[in-house]
Amino acid sequence: MTRTTTTRTTRYALIGTGGRAQLYLTALAGPYATTAELVAWGDTNPGRLDWNERRLAEAGLAAPERIDLAAVAAHVARSRIDRVIVTAPDHAHADLVVAALEGGADVVVEKPLTTDAEGVRRIADAVERTGRDVVTTFNYRYSPRNAALKQVVADGRIGEVTSVHFEWLLDTSHGADYFRRWHRLKESSGGLLVHKSSHHFDLVNWWLADVPARVYASGGLRFYGADNAARRGLGARPARGTHDGADRDPFALDLREHDLLRGLYLEQEVHDGYLRDQDVFGPGIDIEDNLSVVVDYARGATMTYALNAHAPWEGYTVALNGTRGRAELSVVERGAVLADGGTRPVDPTAHGDTAPDEGLRRTGERLVVQEHFGVAHEVPVPQVAGGHGGADDALLRDVFLGAADDELGRAASWLDGVRALAVGVAGNASLASGLPVDVRDVALGAAQPALDAPTVAAAPRRAALAG
Repeated sequence: MTRTTTTRTTRYALIGTGGRAQLYLTALAGPYATTAELVAWGDTNPGRLDWNERRLAEAGLAAPERIDLAAVAAHVARSRIDRVIVTAPDHAHADLVVAALEGGADVVVEKPLTTDAEGVRRIADAVERTGRDVVTTFNYRYSPRNAALKQVVADGRIGEVTSVHFEWLLDTSHGADYFRRWHRLKESSGGLLVHKSSHHFDLVNWWLADVPARVYASGGLRFYGADNAARRGLGARPARGTHDGADRDPFALDLREHDLLRGLYLEQEVHDGYLRDQDVFGPGIDIEDNLSVVVDYARGATMTYALNAHAPWEGYTVALNGTRGRAELSVVERGAVLADGGTRPVDPTAHGDTAPDEGLRRTGERLVVQEHFGVAHEVPVPQVAGGHGGADDALLRDVFLGAADDELGRAASWLDGVRALAVGVAGNASLASGLPVDVRDVALGAAQPALDAPTVAAAPRRAALAG
């Protein structure tokens, strides 16, 4: 997809109108209104559509036509919809993507592409049958710090990458949030290795221009959940965060304190009974909160990856070791979560504002490169305003205008979504068996070539290093 120069308005449908959908609704109603028209939308909760309609009316905009989610393909065909944006819960992605493709539309789907190998096979078959296009949105590629690291690797400054060390910390506000909502069930989200870590696995695939070959994973639910609460003697707890009580629980989310969450979820519970604020120490949680993964890549590098979902601060560190040196990226997205934090956002970077720096751990980022037999140098990282460090705005430009010429290849295809998902799916299989899993054994149907070793892509980099 290349950046468009036509003035024709593209007809869009949006399926899923919860929190993440607000990014696209704002874009469609604002900066891209002259090139993109929202003509239809759908959600399993009619109250959520009502609430979004009122917001559009306040902005002087007409409400789109509602889609019957049981007949997406027919509606897409009848309304001549060009593209469908899918921001529904992960477990629904495969059904919705396939239906949109069969109706004759291209698809933009939020990561992860789907939750399991069966979903990949179904989407791959639909892409092959219809000839339509699917885009998986990985906004972290557009973050300037991650792009700067990609440039370091592409320029050959550290040579061929031999190993990657990657640790991602989710704090007790943002990390806890995955244990309050539908993500807490593996059948709905695929667990954090699929839902959250697909971002991180995509970054490594992209940095290395490589594909995963073998995965070994270990981990478990060690902090959240009823059993862990009982073991630590936490005692009886309210079933949800939105309740009246004398003591404020630092792990609770009170939906009444957030206009968006109150409108999208609390006021709409009457329609479907979905609770957005369940107790993170309640029963029924079956996803892991501590994960360690070893990934071997097709061209020889190995990654050690760790995810912790109950850290006291949020951010990540990544180091790439190469035949010429080492690159280190350190990021602090929120330095602390305080018990009296009030209405702090659950995701510290989603809206471009973070909590104040606390103590010694200050929010910020640093990219350092040190070549063999030389001193370390800091690589400047551009500062860009906006959600996720300006990444969201850059992603939206590519989504709605087409990808601009970009030597770093920030725009991700659906096959990139497959490659990132393959690590999580293989990781889940490894967790279940206790054994390493060959990614080629994860049966992906027509998407299987996405996991072929990237010999053609690797050649230009080898040539550049040889020079």
